[in-house]
Amino acid sequence: MTRNNDRGHLLTEQRNTKSHGLDAMSVTAAFDVMNAEDQSVPLAVAKAKPAIVKAIKLVTAAWNDGGRLIYVGAGTSGRLGVLDASECPPTFRSDPKMVRGVIAGGKKALWRSVEGAEDEPAAAKAALRELKLSSKDVVMGIASGGTTPYVHAALDEARKRKAGTIFFACVPASQVHVVCDADIRVLTGPEVLTGSTRLKAGTATKLVLNMITTLSMVGIGKTYGNLMVDLNTYACRKLVDRATRVVQSVTGLDRAAADALLKSARGRAKTAIVMQQCGLDRMAAERLLKQHGGRVTAALGSSGRCSG
Repeated sequence: MTRNNDRGHLLTEQRNTKSHGLDAMSVTAAFDVMNAEDQSVPLAVAKAKPAIVKAIKLVTAAWNDGGRLIYVGAGTSGRLGVLDASECPPTFRSDPKMVRGVIAGGKKALWRSVEGAEDEPAAAKAALRELKLSSKDVVMGIASGGTTPYVHAALDEARKRKAGTIFFACVPASQVHVVCDADIRVLTGPEVLTGSTRLKAGTATKLVLNMITTLSMVGIGKTYGNLMVDLNTYACRKLVDRATRVVQSVTGLDRAAADALLKSARGRAKTAIVMQQCGLDRMAAERLLKQHGGRVTAALGSSGRCSG
């Protein structure tokens, strides 16, 4: 990575010519500029497809081997990593340890900026040592501007421990070079507000993290088609309702019957579906799912008695 303290050459630090007169624009005009710039973000993400796909495969393989995905970032990047990690357990009934978010400055940095924390490489290495990082894990360093010392130190520690490594930045590799297994560069260009990477770069970060965890969870059997079948029904009423509707959708049962079936399956939509479609009791359905790595499609296709 570059060690130059002058970051003015970085793509994320350049001035956006379309917003030069931002302070003199009407709200309507400013909205149009910002909205048009935001629309460019998904296109920039699409151009990074090969690296993102590589990252998804890396994470899926790690999870299948009992490893973890550990996000590391500072400021907005760190907060987005922690956010994505926190949303996985209720959505996929995943172990909270499976996806972890590490942010420079610790928990207090989630609520308020901790100035200077991103410049403490020793703290990043200590955080990963505390998590007992192993070669089974994958560390994803998130640094939209590309130069965050905290993130690069984390990747150094990950390489030292032979863990998988992913890097995400919104600057080209020619500006910041990194050695890693998957190098994701989403070139969102100059921000509407110069240097404010919580804008387009932050949006790109959220889109990429969504893809990585969602499609990796699909890869380990956490869905049936595009349905959430491994969500945490103990989290809230909303998720109980969603699980019930999922069971209805797959089995064709009415609301009351689907609700009763879900209860008999101890709140597990996966188990409820296999019970109904294969004519099994709860324990037999759970055994069948276990035999097929928790994959509903594979379980239903394993026996002529099951209907998909």
